[in-house]
Amino acid sequence: MPALCRDCEAIIAPARRCPNCGSPRVLQHDELFDLSIAHMDCDAFFASVEKRDNPDLRDKPVIIGGGKRGVVSTACYIARIKGVRSAMPMFQALKLCPEAVVIKPRGDHYAAVSREIRAFMDDLSPSIEPLSLDEAFIDMTGTERLHGAPPAVMLVKLINRMERELRLSGSIGLSHNKFLAKIASDLDKPRGFAVIGQGETDDFLRDKPVRMIWGVGQAAQASLDKAGIRTFQDLRRWERNDLIQRFGKFGDRLYHLARGIDHRPVSNRTPVKGISNETTFFEDTADRELLEGHIWRLAEKVSDRAKAKDRAGRVVTLKLKLSNHRILTRRQSLDDPTQMADRIFRTAKTLFDGVDQGPFRLIGVGLSELYPAGDADRSHDLLDPDAPRRNAAERATDALREKFGKDAIVKGRSLR
Repeated sequence: MPALCRDCEAIIAPARRCPNCGSPRVLQHDELFDLSIAHMDCDAFFASVEKRDNPDLRDKPVIIGGGKRGVVSTACYIARIKGVRSAMPMFQALKLCPEAVVIKPRGDHYAAVSREIRAFMDDLSPSIEPLSLDEAFIDMTGTERLHGAPPAVMLVKLINRMERELRLSGSIGLSHNKFLAKIASDLDKPRGFAVIGQGETDDFLRDKPVRMIWGVGQAAQASLDKAGIRTFQDLRRWERNDLIQRFGKFGDRLYHLARGIDHRPVSNRTPVKGISNETTFFEDTADRELLEGHIWRLAEKVSDRAKAKDRAGRVVTLKLKLSNHRILTRRQSLDDPTQMADRIFRTAKTLFDGVDQGPFRLIGVGLSELYPAGDADRSHDLLDPDAPRRNAAERATDALREKFGKDAIVKGRSLR
């Protein structure tokens, strides 16, 4: 059985401790050097970055998220021991862990750190599929000749390099497809490395809960419960056509995943489906002027991200959450795609003007049905002859902000 020391990175004979460095972190598996599909997941990424940047936080529970009316974005492992989880309402998290240090997310900073990690992964393989800032699939097929070492060795080197140069840790899942690699990366966190081989796939999955399937949320779980499906073994008892008839396309996916079959390639060309931003208020508000100010700031953020990605969207979406948690969604299709903050704002504001309910606890703006930026804002509304002038002014503002900083020019409506 092949074995690998995760600390000194030496290929060794199977042992409880590495004979070279004495480390107990020895990885051994029959298929260790035959598998090439990996999932790398940073450990409590946002919180880990904050702890790295501020050593005073090292031994304290840290929660990343918005105020008492917001939700938890990430919690460090100390806070997780107290029961804090991602997407949990902040008030609930603070009841579980009142001593936690709550930090507002620094999205731009996390994105910059993520780019450093991505550069490390790019050194391993050209086939990287990011899922978010802190996780990605890596296809190491055919790279052994390039690196002179099996994929497992290079993945250990990746994690060690992250810890050495960035002082951040991550966990690796290694398997024969994306579905199982992602499951594996959650088995041994933090600083983990787990392997699911092809030969053990059936036995590994048999008694596992179907909620392990990525994308099975509460609604899907409830539907599966009604059908008596709680484990992969339950799922395997169903015929493929019956699953499709009951669950549609999702049923076909369930049939294959129940058997550990996933033919999806690792693709670095996965399209961005939409760009959005939202904010949750500390207190419910029905102040129209205040809300319009938020719509402008959200439109600016969406516009900035669209410009950074060289994308434009043809559908503008306004999202509102009422005080009773009911969500209202309004959409408007444009004649041609846009990436301009002014146009996104005016469209979202028109949608907002048509809503006579409130107060609101959350507001969001989004852009979808994306196209290349070259297709953006080619036509101008005959009823709005000033649009070309405003677009030119926005482009000039973008140039000044790029040169002198984001606060070089601030629009009055953003101060509301």
